Amino acid sequence: MADDVSDIRTFYDRNVGREQGRLERHGIERDVTWRYLDRYLPPSGRILDIGAAAGAYTIPLAQRGYSVTAVDLSPALIQECGKRARNAKLGKKVTCLVADARDLSGVKDNDFDAVLLLGPLYHLVLEADRQTALKEAFGKLGRGGIVFSSFISRYGIWGDIMHKYPQHIEEHADDMKSILDKGTENQLPAWDARFRAYFATPAEIIPLHERLGFKTLALVGVEPVGVGTDEAYKNLTESQRRQWLDLMFTISTEISIIGASCHLLYIGEKAS
Repeated sequence: MADDVSDIRTFYDRNVGREQGRLERHGIERDVTWRYLDRYLPPSGRILDIGAAAGAYTIPLAQRGYSVTAVDLSPALIQECGKRARNAKLGKKVTCLVADARDLSGVKDNDFDAVLLLGPLYHLVLEADRQTALKEAFGKLGRGGIVFSSFISRYGIWGDIMHKYPQHIEEHADDMKSILDKGTENQLPAWDARFRAYFATPAEIIPLHERLGFKTLALVGVEPVGVGTDEAYKNLTESQRRQWLDLMFTISTEISIIGASCHLLYIGEKAS
């Protein structure tokens, strides 16, 4: 039975502003992800952005000339995405739909050149649901199409939790142990407005995709630890930021970096 994710929909409907500015607060994740989009996306074509939210990737991709279908579980977020597309005069390049990543029957087009899953897999705590979402993505890709799917790392989140919620080591010890053991909390976490999530291990990500027919191109950590914080990155000069980004991109595939990154990015190809 598929999991009821209405709580996730409500979370995002109530936090449009927070989600819209998330990648402004996490510049390293954003910029390293863009480096991989630049490397693996075809120079033109049609992109299906599943979990598009307010259009953090949809809008700039459309501005680059891609035709983008933006899909999100949250009606409030997809409405904001459509508004931003219209304001940027991208109405003919962007199509916005409300849909669950596990059921893309509402997306009538097929043979997309690329699919972005840069968020939905965070919240599918059942493996069967993650498989379903990836099957749906696979079915929407044309031959040779590229998938980009992101995960929250089971081993890379602890610094963020210690910084924001240091009391959890005492108050939510059972949930923290549950995350380590099985990748999700015992119950909806009280500490972050019901942000229910699944935290993946690097070892499970490649097999999950390859069982469904994807050919792996890369698995990377998009927030290489030990380099710097988002705050420090934001305060760099433009030249410094470009050079530090070069360094982080270079080390993002290092095996010792991947699991310790808060967010992981898989890139694969539909070979058949």
